Amino acid sequence: MSRTPPKLQPGERAFDWLLLIFSLAVFHQAYRITGFSSINSAGAFPIALSLIMIASSIAVIVSHRRRPKPDSHGPLDELVRFLRQHFPPVVLAFCALTVAYLAVIRPLGFFPSTFGFLALSFVFLRRDRIVGSLLISAFAIAVIYGLFTLVFRVYLP
Repeated sequence: MSRTPPKLQPGERAFDWLLLIFSLAVFHQAYRITGFSSINSAGAFPIALSLIMIASSIAVIVSHRRRPKPDSHGPLDELVRFLRQHFPPVVLAFCALTVAYLAVIRPLGFFPSTFGFLALSFVFLRRDRIVGSLLISAFAIAVIYGLFTLVFRVYLP
């Protein structure tokens, strides 16, 4: 009895190729460390890992050649389905919050911006439990301050 392979998910083939391109970029960066002068060189381990990534990417691309295409009506429909499946509104909102955090960390400083980021994140993810979210954020900041400033004596901007 012949079993048909499962259909590809929307955007899966594009992701496979992007993964191969990323793996090739990792190989290039690993080679730039010191080249491959010997098995003991600093670049040997990263080069070996990047070669494993490249081989794995190629194996995935080859294995997906036999799988049927996803149910879509062209590339634009496949892109829309991919975006809906992998980037729901909660993910997009959290990405926007992260970008805002990165934008304010330098002018506001680490502790106030991290407290704001944690508080807004907890409020967003815990669905309006404001007092608990503020308490958790304050506790996390206190722990971070205690560990890095008092114990490790690391200056956080």
